[in-house]
Amino acid sequence: MTKLDPTLTMLKELTDAKAIPGNEREARDVMRKYIEPFADKMDTDNLGSLIAEKVGDPNGPKIMVAGHLDEVGFMVSQIDEKGFLKFQTVGGWWSQVMLAQRVTIVTRKGDSITGVIGSKPPHILPAEVRNKPVDIKDMFIDIGASSKEEAMEWGVLPGDMVTPYFEFTVMNNEKLLLAKAWDNRIGCAIAIDVLKALKGEKHPNIVYGVGAAQEEIGLRGARTAAAKIKPDIGFAVDVGIAGDTPGITPKESTSKMGAGPQIVLFDASMVSHKGLRDLVVDVADENNIPYQFETIPGGGTDAGAIHLTANGVPSLAIGVATRYIHSHAGILHRDDYENAVKLIVAVIKKLDRETVNEIIFN
Repeated sequence: MTKLDPTLTMLKELTDAKAIPGNEREARDVMRKYIEPFADKMDTDNLGSLIAEKVGDPNGPKIMVAGHLDEVGFMVSQIDEKGFLKFQTVGGWWSQVMLAQRVTIVTRKGDSITGVIGSKPPHILPAEVRNKPVDIKDMFIDIGASSKEEAMEWGVLPGDMVTPYFEFTVMNNEKLLLAKAWDNRIGCAIAIDVLKALKGEKHPNIVYGVGAAQEEIGLRGARTAAAKIKPDIGFAVDVGIAGDTPGITPKESTSKMGAGPQIVLFDASMVSHKGLRDLVVDVADENNIPYQFETIPGGGTDAGAIHLTANGVPSLAIGVATRYIHSHAGILHRDDYENAVKLIVAVIKKLDRETVNEIIFN
């Protein structure tokens, strides 16, 4: 196994954390541990989003850099008489990536119980049904309990959080990192490293590194965190589609892992602010930071909530191309993560009051 350096150790702890929408404490605690040393002040909103403030110029504009704490997962909805768990998806899932996958149920006391997602075996299905995807409503979670009473004795109750189980892995190409919950612990890591890179550096603004709650069910924590911060400029840092796997056409995505952070031109939640986008592209070019453009018509990011705060906030989503998002395991490229940090830090150093006013009013 590859020896983990401090950055990989942080990424492992962030992705290992279990945190579905509305139950983000474990990821929030990890993010707090890593970002607090670089912050002047720590705060939360009332939904549980983490807000770390770093003051450069106390009279300068407010810059919000938001990843989200939550990951797609499940919630126990019922326990049947035989001890099997019915569940509700929390966030977007594709049924074909779910069956026979290991999951972790977190009880009210914080105990972790291992389960596996099951369904009827194909051997007893009619031929016309056998080759069709299994409907999520026909799946269940098997925790090895013999009865409802035994499952409840173990502490399992409806409402308990269920998360995918996967071990953080550095692949043979050590730049490629395999883990659950890249969506969006990589955004949390970027927010941490942006504040870390600004420690002891001059910047003409106040920067807020945010771990937003409940992104996967409607960009909710970004909305409440932005209402608390009242930013002048907003960045959402999230995963994006990697278009470099078999079957994806250039019309669907041209993004490649390792080709630089994605500048998202538009998605289902917003059209990126042209003035801010132009500044980010210029700064990337000046600093020889690679980047690629992306459009995501079928998804949104926290920038969609941030840009509608109060009377409007110029916002941009910056993505890290990631394979197999919204499944048990994703792959991303370490260089894209590090270049996203470099790009955001370089942009922040340019965002004085005059530049922000120019972005807003031109």
